[in-house]
Amino acid sequence: MIWNIPFITVIVLIAVGLYAVLFKRNLIKIAVGITIIESGVNLFLITLGYRKGGVAPIYTNLPPNVEIPKGMVLPVPQALTLTSIVIGVAVLALILSFTMKIYEHYKSLDSHIVRRLKE
Repeated sequence: MIWNIPFITVIVLIAVGLYAVLFKRNLIKIAVGITIIESGVNLFLITLGYRKGGVAPIYTNLPPNVEIPKGMVLPVPQALTLTSIVIGVAVLALILSFTMKIYEHYKSLDSHIVRRLKE
């Protein structure tokens, strides 16, 4: 049986992130859980684009008579991952800024205290 370590790592990262999001009460820990889920998704995208013995899809000053290698790595998952990283940083900054405002208003980071919307 062949163990595919990157896919197992993806499953573990997403499971740990989901545990933090679903079962932790501290808003900072929930934000860290969301970031861990994002890291798992990014690793999944990179793992999908991996090809053993693949060549990087970079062609600069390529002579016109040279054939394109058939084992070229797909650039789309790499581009999606870079985009996902940028979006993830922006989302994390937004979550942490909301967390700061919630702490200023409620003087607590407990999600059960924050759920009271009657005040």
